[in-house]
Amino acid sequence: PTYPVKDLEPHVELKVDDRGHYADPKFKALFGAASKVTNMTACIGTEIEGIDLRQLSDKQKDELALLAAQRGVLVFRNQEADIYQLLENARYWGPLHVHSVTGYPKDPALDAVVLVWNDGTKDIDRINHDRRMSWHSDQTFEINTMGLTALKVITNPPEGGDTIWASSAALLSSFSPEFQDYLSKLSALHSSDRQKKQALEQGVYIRRPQTDCIHPVVRVHPVTGMKALFINPSYTRRIVGVPKAESDMIMNFIFSQISLCEEFKVRVKWEKDTVVMWDNRVLWHTATYDIYPYKRHALRATPVGERPMSVKEYIKQYGKEPTTWDAERLKRLGEDPEAYLVTYKEADPQ
Repeated sequence: PTYPVKDLEPHVELKVDDRGHYADPKFKALFGAASKVTNMTACIGTEIEGIDLRQLSDKQKDELALLAAQRGVLVFRNQEADIYQLLENARYWGPLHVHSVTGYPKDPALDAVVLVWNDGTKDIDRINHDRRMSWHSDQTFEINTMGLTALKVITNPPEGGDTIWASSAALLSSFSPEFQDYLSKLSALHSSDRQKKQALEQGVYIRRPQTDCIHPVVRVHPVTGMKALFINPSYTRRIVGVPKAESDMIMNFIFSQISLCEEFKVRVKWEKDTVVMWDNRVLWHTATYDIYPYKRHALRATPVGERPMSVKEYIKQYGKEPTTWDAERLKRLGEDPEAYLVTYKEADPQ
């Protein structure tokens, strides 16, 4: 990685028209070209075989955006696409995000690439490492937060180095309707302060000033209309407008649930030429810290999505209530979500 000393303009809000709006909900172009489609878990993760990411048509790209919004994580094996081609695909889904502190490849044309690099010389600091803090969605402190993201591992250790994703939509849906409604009325402060502090300690030039943004605790995906939690241990500092004790309680509860709820996760083992794509709006992810003393080298291409939309804003714009992960899954299974709705006020305490 290289760390150029240059100044980037502060971000301003961008209007993004999500390509998932234009997709065929039956995925005829994408699935029709695939040799095999396998859901990795009941909750999230779909592996698609027989697709060459270098040859995607616009219809397939639209369907891929919708599928990622629904299934969260998409895995493609045996992909020869290089980072230039992954960046070209990313541009189709939205304006590219340029990071403030991470290293770039040497080619200045790749300044929108995040270079993941571990040289294998030292393990993590296990005395001070807080495992829970590693769960995150990428750059949630920005105005336009990250959308459909692609990562390709160039050098992978012979063992270890997996990535785990968790569904923020499914976790929210597991809460009582009353608690979901309460969370939907809250906002949270996200900050790049710790990321910038760590960069400064390592002698990295800060290319854009520190970013702080307030976003809704529950955001709604513009295409699926599905609610998802939008706070994370890495970048969320507090719930605004409530006492600190209440803010701490809410965040600690949600962050503990991210770690505990295995049914909402998928774990991907990287292989040579594997590309994973995921929708940062409805997921958290974390590395597994088990690669020492091996090297790991990966490249990420990331377009931005819309500015996070609250439940209230979604209702105002679309004129309808957002849906939940539970409801959408039951509908896809041919079941009536209302028949399965638990009314906690009327539940028999016995």
